[in-house]
Amino acid sequence: MQEETSHKQKLAEFEARIARGEKIEPGDWMPDEYRRQLIRMISQHAHSEVVGMLPEGAWITHAPNLRRKLVLMAKVQDEAGHGQYLYHAAESLGATREEMLDALLSGRAKYASIFNYPTLTWVDVAWVGWLVDGAAIKNQMMLAHCSYGPYSRAMVRICAEETFHYKQGKEMIVQYMTSGTPEQKAMTQDGLNRWWQPMLMMFGPHDAESKNTAVLMRWGIKTKSNDTLRQEFINEEVPELLALGLTLPDPDLKFNEETGNWQIGPIDWDEFWRVVKGNGPMNKERLAARTKAHNDGLWVREALAAYAEKTS
Repeated sequence: MQEETSHKQKLAEFEARIARGEKIEPGDWMPDEYRRQLIRMISQHAHSEVVGMLPEGAWITHAPNLRRKLVLMAKVQDEAGHGQYLYHAAESLGATREEMLDALLSGRAKYASIFNYPTLTWVDVAWVGWLVDGAAIKNQMMLAHCSYGPYSRAMVRICAEETFHYKQGKEMIVQYMTSGTPEQKAMTQDGLNRWWQPMLMMFGPHDAESKNTAVLMRWGIKTKSNDTLRQEFINEEVPELLALGLTLPDPDLKFNEETGNWQIGPIDWDEFWRVVKGNGPMNKERLAARTKAHNDGLWVREALAAYAEKTS
């Protein structure tokens, strides 16, 4: 009974700190479920950054000019760095790098479903920058206010770099739609048709169907719900896309004068769950690429471990 009272008291103090806007740090008391949810969420985020290097990295050697190649190389390098920031944040909660990578490579851990779609043309690199990174920024700016200090601080730095990714993607789309050839414009529209729905799915299931949203918001890990973030992003981006002469692949899209929101048609959640469960267009290829990279780097990890042991 005394132990139960002590836990309730600690939980009340913990939640009072969050309500005051204080950050929870690695050495502070926290509920086991808070720690578990953070490890799950941060490691999934880290995996997404690392796997997210693959669809764009495939186009580095096919960039149309040196400037575009340099920009894309810098961006892919940034994603690797973001993964490192996030793995370190998860490690501060007691997770080990080996455990997290094993969960990814065995298929037990998830990453953003959108990276299981192929980049079929060069313009897909631009759409990943504008729509995918733009949606990521919307979510990450919210996470910059997360109650867990290391995650919050990692997001501040990541958001600054993701803004560069978003702008380079938008710059490319604007160029193709305002001064591109008919073929480039058609390619740009085709890319939008393919990326629009997967991008909307990035924000996660509708609030009523999300099993984690309630606890994440209760403890300040998230401060906005999936549907709120998705609607904000739609309201921001749809007018700009339409202004460029692009057509949104949604016959039900319309502006609601009463709410001030752009309303969209239904999202194909069956497809979303197929991809999440490993049956997307590129799931097997993405995990195979990460497994190969992990195995190829084994000698480096062994050399570092041997050196550390020798010098300790």
